[in-house]
Amino acid sequence: MRFVLASQSPARLQTLRSAGVEPEVIVSGVDEDNVTAESPGELARLLATLKARAVVAELDDHATVLGCDSVLEIDGVAYGKPGTPEVARERLRAMRGKSGVLHTGHCLFDTESKTELRELASTTVYFADLTDDEIDAYVATGEPLVVAGSFTVDGIGGPFVTGIEGDYHNVVGLSLPLVRTMLAQVGIAWPSLWAPPKNRLDYNESEAARYDETRGGVERAQAAARAVAELLPPGSQRVLELAVGTGIVGAELVALGNLVHGFDLSTAMLQHAKIRLPGHIAAADATRLPVADRRTDAVIAIWLLHLLDDSTPILAEVARILRPGGVFLTTTEKNDATRYAEGREPNTTRAQDSLTRLVADAATHGLVLDGATTFPGPTRPNGNAPLYPLIRFRRT
Repeated sequence: MRFVLASQSPARLQTLRSAGVEPEVIVSGVDEDNVTAESPGELARLLATLKARAVVAELDDHATVLGCDSVLEIDGVAYGKPGTPEVARERLRAMRGKSGVLHTGHCLFDTESKTELRELASTTVYFADLTDDEIDAYVATGEPLVVAGSFTVDGIGGPFVTGIEGDYHNVVGLSLPLVRTMLAQVGIAWPSLWAPPKNRLDYNESEAARYDETRGGVERAQAAARAVAELLPPGSQRVLELAVGTGIVGAELVALGNLVHGFDLSTAMLQHAKIRLPGHIAAADATRLPVADRRTDAVIAIWLLHLLDDSTPILAEVARILRPGGVFLTTTEKNDATRYAEGREPNTTRAQDSLTRLVADAATHGLVLDGATTFPGPTRPNGNAPLYPLIRFRRT
């Protein structure tokens, strides 16, 4: 199933990940500042609903979308993100030594059943009697400026929370028990979200048929091909593309005057690639290529390494087939480029396509970084476009 989190909050994403769930994140773009409601709790629930609906409106296939928003209530007043140091400092001084109620609105929209559920979870939070120096130091960290109520319980602000009554995870950003119950109401068992993901390098025919459209189409393929052509050495005679997919990038490279051979493991993808690159594709594992040692001028891997559990075998195989002076071109930092464009924080895990990892691992196989460029991806809902790095290693 496609499970989407309609929130840019790193804390909500990490809460789900810690519970064994890896959601797809789509930022809603809802302007929270101009939304009002009768009570702080209703405001949280309304904002969550608006986030979920905004993301659902962008989808063209079935998904279960979870929108969340948190509001802190103290003495009947709602407190969202303070935005400035002055407001954060004022709020923390008003909160110290008191208790408040952290409301988190949850909206679950299942597009297949067209069911929308709207729920609210509320947790009482007790705050320490902070000194002015503690407040100034905390505000200087920047953390309270971007979180509801000007505090976190799972971050730097944790020592300033003396106790809670209710669900701890709700204070972090979403109530796991409540989400579990809501999913059950639309027929989704929570443990089903734990199921190991299918091989991310395999695709059925339905996925292959819509792959190009969901990845930016011809426009992004042309941008990628132009970037590749920029880094290819003049006179490259034998160019191999790993994970050629539908052949959309390879075809654009051919249009630029290159001879491209593509390899992929997905039968469904190859059915599309053979139309674009007739006679120049084959089913093959990128770690065991049917190519002789040192026979290849250039190897290309576009949006492949970030999908792997271990990129090292790919680097070793590339080094084997490249002639001395041959090049390996690969995208890097793919997920972080997308996250930055969506206004989210970088991933805390070390991706297989991270630049530092690739440079270190490639060096052990005689591949030395000697070139780089970028190309743009499709515009995100917030108006920003990710800028994807493409790097070049040369075989020594």
